[in-house]
Amino acid sequence: MSTQRIAIVGAGLAGCECALQLARRGFAVTLFEQKPETYSPAHTSPNLAELVCSNSLRSDELASGVGLIKQELRELGSALMAAADATRVPAGKALAVDRDLFSRAVTERVEAEPGITLIRAAVESLDDPALADFERVVIAAGPLASESLSASLARAVGADHLYFYDAIAPIVAADSIDMSVAFWGSRYGEPGEGDYLNCPMNEEEYRAFHQGLLDGEKVAARDFEQEKHFEGCMPVEALAARGERTLAFGPLKPVGFTDPRTGKRPFAILQLRPENGNKTMFNLVGCQTKLTYAAQAECFRRVPGLERADFVRFGSMHRNTYVNAPLALTEELALRTRPHIHLAGQITGVEGYVESIACGLWVGLMLSATLSGGSLSRPPATTALGALLNHLATPAKHFQPSNVHFGLMPEPDVRVKKKERKQWYADRARAAFAAWLEATGV
Repeated sequence: MSTQRIAIVGAGLAGCECALQLARRGFAVTLFEQKPETYSPAHTSPNLAELVCSNSLRSDELASGVGLIKQELRELGSALMAAADATRVPAGKALAVDRDLFSRAVTERVEAEPGITLIRAAVESLDDPALADFERVVIAAGPLASESLSASLARAVGADHLYFYDAIAPIVAADSIDMSVAFWGSRYGEPGEGDYLNCPMNEEEYRAFHQGLLDGEKVAARDFEQEKHFEGCMPVEALAARGERTLAFGPLKPVGFTDPRTGKRPFAILQLRPENGNKTMFNLVGCQTKLTYAAQAECFRRVPGLERADFVRFGSMHRNTYVNAPLALTEELALRTRPHIHLAGQITGVEGYVESIACGLWVGLMLSATLSGGSLSRPPATTALGALLNHLATPAKHFQPSNVHFGLMPEPDVRVKKKERKQWYADRARAAFAAWLEATGV
């Protein structure tokens, strides 16, 4: 057992995976978990790695970003993926688990690992005396980190780089937008110029879209989330409920635009902002929402130009503490201001169960290599894990958490038919990951 002393704060998905990876490589790990001493508003079980929302870890197909990263995690010896596979329940092409059995299985693995000391106590801050004697600290407190720990983290990264609530708008694939309807342009500019795509609506189309927002099924907020939405990031359906013309005078205002098809000003305009440099994905500006995924698909496809929209990511609004990773963290996911403290899981800016496991695993592997006197190169950005880590390292004007998806990967350098594109991405990723495994010896 190594004399290196490592503390991990938070025994959720990322924390447990990180602890198990380090302990299996001979490092002494102390894992702090505040349950059952203290529960967040969303947690109810004393077991570790509790799944508080869905029991689904999403698609298991390799021709999807999340299916691909699951396979990469399996090949890296992920303890939590093994637990998920062992407790799976029928869910078609998705991997879903029995939540209680999964959590219990992870708890048993952690408690049985001789290299892990599990301490059931809350850590209140980065300067908590309980952390004083550790050479490295990993904060894996999750999106519901306590107020005191979040405040301490905010002081370390700067308040401007810590966010407490997600206001995420949907993202659609560029090749699914009808460019005979949508047009490039800036307000008061000429078509063909500007940084935004614009989907113009006449009055009838706007009213249909507005009614869809009102009628669409909403995701119910938990009690501790209800009052936390600020005026600048209100759900689009909440704005719609204030009046029929609220959106047309707000985020969908058409002032300064001319529809090239009619030569007239539209009744309303939905703007789309490029999400990446090569403009293969577009964010629906001002459309952060609490509609269910099905309702989002139905409603936003009523917008002219988006009738066949392929949603790379759906929108959401919920409590989620995370940092502006590209600015606040080093490539080792350590705080720039306190380099012995690393972050793992959703607090870094990844979104989702599997992504949290992946982040925890990576921090465990990376720390193991570093503390052994070596280093570990990141997987290529053409792999699922590499693409997710690259997201955390890429500065963005509006940095937001992200699931793993093919849109995070480099575009094909050859011509690929649209229907074959997902499989092409998967094949390229599998080859790149195999080469990386062989080169690094992980």
